[in-house]
Amino acid sequence: MEWSLLASLDEDERRRVLSAARRRSYGRGDVLVHEGDPSDSLHLVSSGRLAVRVSTSDGENATLNLLGPGDYFGELSLLEGSPPVRSATIVALEDAETLSLSAAEFRDLRRRHPAANQLLLFLMARRVEELSARLLEAMYDGLDRRVHRRLAELAGMYGDGRPGPVVVPLTQEHLAELVGGTRPSVNQVLQRLVAQGVVELGRGRVVVLDRGWLEDRSG
Repeated sequence: MEWSLLASLDEDERRRVLSAARRRSYGRGDVLVHEGDPSDSLHLVSSGRLAVRVSTSDGENATLNLLGPGDYFGELSLLEGSPPVRSATIVALEDAETLSLSAAEFRDLRRRHPAANQLLLFLMARRVEELSARLLEAMYDGLDRRVHRRLAELAGMYGDGRPGPVVVPLTQEHLAELVGGTRPSVNQVLQRLVAQGVVELGRGRVVVLDRGWLEDRSG
């Protein structure tokens, strides 16, 4: 498994980071971390798909993002100072594995190999870029484009590079949470895509038939 976030390190440095991490396995439905718990480790996702969920003001749960192989979470735990807490609950949508690097192990790694500081800087810069992109999307992109973009991303995540239709095993409610829309309004967008032959709808899933079309309309 290659993680783009380790690209800032040379081969020896990447090997040191990975050798300090511990492999952890999870089954479908397992909770990796709970929102509000102390954040004491960085997780690199090596297999499986994970849901990032937060509690809303009315006590419900909302899915903010999905993570797949090559993604990561928990980078704030590597910062010095007051121990942070988990900002979201991470749930395994299927069997999954991560490599977990504790804050203590990372501090020791930084003392022995100062080049590891590059990893922390890259992690924070990458997260700022992602959050900025999501903010701009929410402020300036219409719902149709947000749905197109998220479906294209999900097709890439679940397609594993294979040609042909891609089954995205998410409900319309979960898709609405991911794009920041209501279920009825997202359903209207999906029905238009069905009429154009871009997707098919099934119980608890969306089948992407034309990923290229979605990518062209995503901007």
